[in-house]
Amino acid sequence: MHPIRTVASIAVLATLGLASAHAQTYGPQDEGRRFNDGSRVVCQDVEVRRADSDPNRVGGTAAGAVIGGLVGNQIGSGSGRRIATVGGAVAGGAIGRNVQGNSQEARGDRIVESRCERVYR
Repeated sequence: MHPIRTVASIAVLATLGLASAHAQTYGPQDEGRRFNDGSRVVCQDVEVRRADSDPNRVGGTAAGAVIGGLVGNQIGSGSGRRIATVGGAVAGGAIGRNVQGNSQEARGDRIVESRCERVYR
C-alpha cells in the first residue's frame, strides 16, 4: 500500500474515533462514572412535556370563547349586547384555556425524565 494512502487512512480512522467518542450517550447506570480527563457523568431529573395533541390549548380557548360569547349575547340590549358578547367571548376563552390546562395536568401530561451528560471540570 502507498505510504500517503496509509497516512490518510489512519487520519480518517482517528477522526472517526474522535467523533464517535463525543457522540456517546449516557444513562442513569453511568451516573458517577469518571474518565481519565477528569470528567464525569452527572444525571438530573427533568420535568418534560409528553407529546399531546393540543399543547397550546387552542381547543379549550375556542370552545370557551364560543360559549362565553353566546352567554354574553343573552345579556343586555343594543350596543350593550355587543359589549357583553365580546366580554363574554374573552372571559370564556380565558376560562376554557384554564380548564383545558387543568385537565391536561390532571391527566399527567408532564413526566420526569432522567438526563445524563458528561461534565468537564
